[in-house]
Amino acid sequence: MKFMKLGSKPDVFQAEGNSVRYVSSELSTDVIITVGEVKFYLHKFPLLSKSNLLQKLILKANEENSDEIRLDDFPSGPKAFEICAKFCYGMTVTLNAYNVVAARCAAEYLEMSEDVDRGNLIFKIEVFLNSSVFRSWKDSIIVLQTTKSLLRWSEDLKVVGRCIDSIASKTSVDPSNITWSYTYNRKLLLPDRIVENGMKYQERVEYVPKDWWVEDICELDVDLYKRVMIAVRSKGRMDGNVIGEALKTYVMRWLPDSIDGFASEVHNRRNKSLVETIICLLPSDKGVGCSCSFLLKLLKFAILVGADDTPRDELITRIGMKLDEASVNDLLILARSPQATKYDVELVRTLANRFMVHEKSSWDLDIAEKNEKIAGDFVLGHGSLLRVGKVIDGCLVEIARDPNLTVSSFILLSQSVPEMARPIHDGLYRAIDIYLKEHPNLTKAERKKIGGMMDVKKLTMDASMHAAQNERLPLRVVVQVLYFEQVRAAAGAQGLNNHPREDSNSLTNTEEDWEKTLPDEGKSLRKHTSQLKVTVGNVPKQGKLTKKGSKNRESGVQMLRSKSRRIFDKLWVVSKGHGNAESRSSETSGSSPSPTSMIPGEPKSSGLSLRNGRHSIS
Repeated sequence: MKFMKLGSKPDVFQAEGNSVRYVSSELSTDVIITVGEVKFYLHKFPLLSKSNLLQKLILKANEENSDEIRLDDFPSGPKAFEICAKFCYGMTVTLNAYNVVAARCAAEYLEMSEDVDRGNLIFKIEVFLNSSVFRSWKDSIIVLQTTKSLLRWSEDLKVVGRCIDSIASKTSVDPSNITWSYTYNRKLLLPDRIVENGMKYQERVEYVPKDWWVEDICELDVDLYKRVMIAVRSKGRMDGNVIGEALKTYVMRWLPDSIDGFASEVHNRRNKSLVETIICLLPSDKGVGCSCSFLLKLLKFAILVGADDTPRDELITRIGMKLDEASVNDLLILARSPQATKYDVELVRTLANRFMVHEKSSWDLDIAEKNEKIAGDFVLGHGSLLRVGKVIDGCLVEIARDPNLTVSSFILLSQSVPEMARPIHDGLYRAIDIYLKEHPNLTKAERKKIGGMMDVKKLTMDASMHAAQNERLPLRVVVQVLYFEQVRAAAGAQGLNNHPREDSNSLTNTEEDWEKTLPDEGKSLRKHTSQLKVTVGNVPKQGKLTKKGSKNRESGVQMLRSKSRRIFDKLWVVSKGHGNAESRSSETSGSSPSPTSMIPGEPKSSGLSLRNGRHSIS
């Protein structure tokens, strides 16, 4: 720390208690100056030679036959006045970063300028500030901190502005040129170095990181911190990631570790100001700055402290730009009254909508105008959309366990991302299964809506096998699962047996029999299944493609075909009783073999027995 000594005479100031200061001298004192609660017994002549204000006040006191002067609005307190008084007597005083601001304000108040005496106190202090304090990194920060109690005076004297400019300028210096002391508690890296003979060893390298300065300025009050960060950004030479690290460090330094810390009314206003300040300082670029995890934590803080709508909405927009980096745990923000759910579902949906708005703004063509092939190729180049779809499905799984979650909220959150964000519906199916399990009192219409969220064509083999035996799913969904797996298995068998013509006829007959079996639903299902494209050797399992001819694929297809065939044949028997006359005639005449005839001894069953035969393996 820099310091400056003024005067050469010994210090003869003495104290009586806490309220009296006097000069030990052979000459009796002739003036009493009261500053706050402290009385100073001094001599007029030394004061008159240095202070223009005291000249006026002593002259006025003489006219009133008084020897006492009161300085009720003195800006810096008794200690600062004592420094000025000692300077007037020529006694030794020491200026440093902790007292220089108070002494400067006191000297300004007492009008100790060059007009009164050459080399006066104001001049001496300014020399010290410009030649030492503002050239020192840590002294500049300390001085800026001390201006908080004298902010109005410090602003008028431009001490605050000069401190901020000094700090901001030093943060922009090339780290390799930094020689001054700073605080940096992070672990130093140990980079590998290759020597001339090709041997590799680790050498500890002491170096200055780009964010060397972020910890030191964390001690500043939030208002001064904001001004410093604005000045740092205005230089235009600071990387956005370093800005983000600085903001994160400041939040970790000052915000409470637990929610209980936010309950205190005393600190609530300060926490609110801090959160809103950090939000306004966030870097605007999407790819740099703070991580999405940190932004979501900041959003939790903003909700807790009741931040204003404008900064909170701005934060939500920023999170929406980087939602593909979020995790499920980050998005599970506890709901606040009057919301009945455990987690804030509406907030997650809002974040997803903001993400889609940001994504669509970068698309060249409207998604609605693209055909299936173009849209599919488009998704392959946009992994962020797929990641968000996966995160939303993860959130659906977690919130599905909430007994207070309504059907509409569950469906709306699932629809917050487009279909192309879900090439596989296993995650959505799991969420639906959990929701149906935790909400057993749903009406038939509500269960139908829930089941309609899922596209059975996008289930992997394992998910389809689970869904085919899931008693919680609506019957229509189970039938769709069985039918489309029947189609998929038939196509897989075609690739394995290399009999394309025969399997093609079998597939056609299966679809025709399906329409005859369920006349009310056959056409709509036929319309959906006509869009299903099955390629040889590409049977998806758990989101991956299995190699053609592999044993796993062959055994999986045969097992699924056998299992789904047995269950599907039961449906066939049930539906035969409700078919048209042509169907019954065809069955009686034996012109086309019934699927049930392939399983000898298979008993006929009713719709009730079929329902009881289904089970859940979840």
